[in-house]
Amino acid sequence: MSLINLRNLGVIYSTPLFENLNLSLGKGERIGLVAANGTGKSTLLRIIAGETEATQGDIILARGTKVGLVTQDVPDDLVELSLFDAVLSALDPEQIESESWRADIALNDLEVPEIHWRRPLNKLSGGWQRVALLARAWVSEPDVLLLDEPTNHLDLNRIGVLQTWISTVARSTPMIVASHDRAFLDAVCNRTLFLRREKSHVFALPYTKARESLSEQDSAAERQFQNDFAKASQLRRKAAKLKNIGINSGSDLLLNKTKQLNERAQKIEDTARPAERHQSAGKIRLENSGAHAKALVSLAESAVTIPDGRTLFKLPPLWINPGDRVVVLGANGTGKTRLLSLVTGALDAEVANIRVAPSAIPGVSDQNLSQLDRFKSPMSAVTEMSDVGDHRARALLAEAGLHIDLQEKRISILSGGQRSRLAMLLLRLSKPNLYVLDEPTNHLDIDGQEALERELLIHDTTALIVSHDRTFVRNVGTRFWLIDGKRLAETDSPETFFDVQMDGAV
Repeated sequence: MSLINLRNLGVIYSTPLFENLNLSLGKGERIGLVAANGTGKSTLLRIIAGETEATQGDIILARGTKVGLVTQDVPDDLVELSLFDAVLSALDPEQIESESWRADIALNDLEVPEIHWRRPLNKLSGGWQRVALLARAWVSEPDVLLLDEPTNHLDLNRIGVLQTWISTVARSTPMIVASHDRAFLDAVCNRTLFLRREKSHVFALPYTKARESLSEQDSAAERQFQNDFAKASQLRRKAAKLKNIGINSGSDLLLNKTKQLNERAQKIEDTARPAERHQSAGKIRLENSGAHAKALVSLAESAVTIPDGRTLFKLPPLWINPGDRVVVLGANGTGKTRLLSLVTGALDAEVANIRVAPSAIPGVSDQNLSQLDRFKSPMSAVTEMSDVGDHRARALLAEAGLHIDLQEKRISILSGGQRSRLAMLLLRLSKPNLYVLDEPTNHLDIDGQEALERELLIHDTTALIVSHDRTFVRNVGTRFWLIDGKRLAETDSPETFFDVQMDGAV
């Protein structure tokens, strides 16, 4: 039995986000919702939840179906509430009086430590805010859950808790999950919807297998399109020859045949459709200026400390050589970002026990993209970072997905995906030979993640990376440094660390 049916659903603003979407959601189904940034995923979830309306089509919910929506951001009226009160406020007033225990159960099911229960949401990390919104949706006992980027801001341990919760506590609740986390989609979803402008595609498969099927389908559609147009061209060439003969011979029969051939060609051309490609939020391109130094970064045996002098972990002697893409692994709070900040600091000044080759040209991006804060607008960022000229600057920004109406706007109004693409563009313009990247896939859609991976691989870049994105780490890492038990050591693979984090307790 279907709890939700979408029929010919569409959303059109100045241009269509998507049209002719048909989808059903039944018991036991968990649908992964995949699309580029800004192409309608969040809008679709809000429509299904009844918070906004579609431009066309119908939504049919089974009688009595209650839908719970977990948004990306905390609503303004909740930010000053404690985590516990924010969850509790999702209940009806009479339930709050007699059934406050429901909030306790929801928070315990999601393994939220009690130390966080009474803290205001605006004092908690983005990860705990995400968990609070999930608990808030769950406490009202929904029949269907809609999750909008549920793994944003979560570390691997919390993603593991979430995956376990979905497969156990919430296993019987149908879900639609909008996410750019490929490993998460594979782990929790048994169907995949690729949302597209004209024709969306649904597969009864998890993400990776569905993506392979979609690629095969697109390739077959493109081949059919090319074959159709080749056939139409052949008919038109034949018609042209017959027309010439018919005119020269005065044959009405041949001229009539010419007309018929052209009509057949026109009919083929009218019905032929090229394979629709997903809408891209903008291109990501990098550069690597190369390096002749044997080691771009050398780390001597030492202790990595925080400003008050406490030791986070001890370093053995290590080197980062040209072509190495080193991923730093470790649980939250072990000092990964601290290590990156020390290496970044050594690029500009002497840092004890860290030596950076004089030929190193850095390309640095932190997880908050704070390198963008000093610029007034995307346009000023590009022109201050390079001498490409205004015309070329505008073309580069447009290519990165920042069209003319955004180029002079304040950077603070850009979406996370737009800020990430701008940051990648600025890295490209700096022509680095040493990338230092802290959570570079944050806010990037799957298209952007894959583009970043390709660029790092194609240019054989040298990089020091921190990331919670398992697929990204597996695809780009060549070396892995693990912080564990107050020491850092090199390990052959990230898989043991991933397994421990995903299965570990909070």
